[in-house]
Amino acid sequence: MILKSLNVAALCWALAVAALMAQTVRLHWERQAHRELQMAVAQDRQQRAEAALKAEQETAEKESEHAAATLANGQAFEMAALARDAAVRRDLAVAERLRLNAERRAATYRQMAQANAAACERVADRHAALDAHIVRGVEVVAGLRGDLDRRDAEVKLLRSQIDADRALLARPQD
Repeated sequence: MILKSLNVAALCWALAVAALMAQTVRLHWERQAHRELQMAVAQDRQQRAEAALKAEQETAEKESEHAAATLANGQAFEMAALARDAAVRRDLAVAERLRLNAERRAATYRQMAQANAAACERVADRHAALDAHIVRGVEVVAGLRGDLDRRDAEVKLLRSQIDADRALLARPQD
């Protein structure tokens, strides 16, 4: 009987040790799986952080390029404006010289007309009218040339700005 109770005790002891061993192996596998999961989560976080940093750097670079292009476009427009304004002033100065010359010639024509009153007065009036038309035409051309140059410069500015905006908004090539 004592022997039977020792066998039962040994059997219970062996079952307890076997259960403990099984639990230890199971715990080891669970810990191993948990470590692998933690590593996968950490790698995923790192990859997402690197992707976000790369996207931020690309955005910052595009914004920097856009700002530089916008500044260059504005400066080019301003520099061209000086040349356009100088051309308009030059054309208006030519028109003013023509106007003064026309007035002087008109006075000369009037003096000539007074010398030959009837015949020359009509010729003088026609010459004066022709000179006035020439002056007005040159003034109109100068104004239109200035407007056209300004419009062309504005179109170039807008086109440059559109190109800069498109470069900013362009999707990255994968």
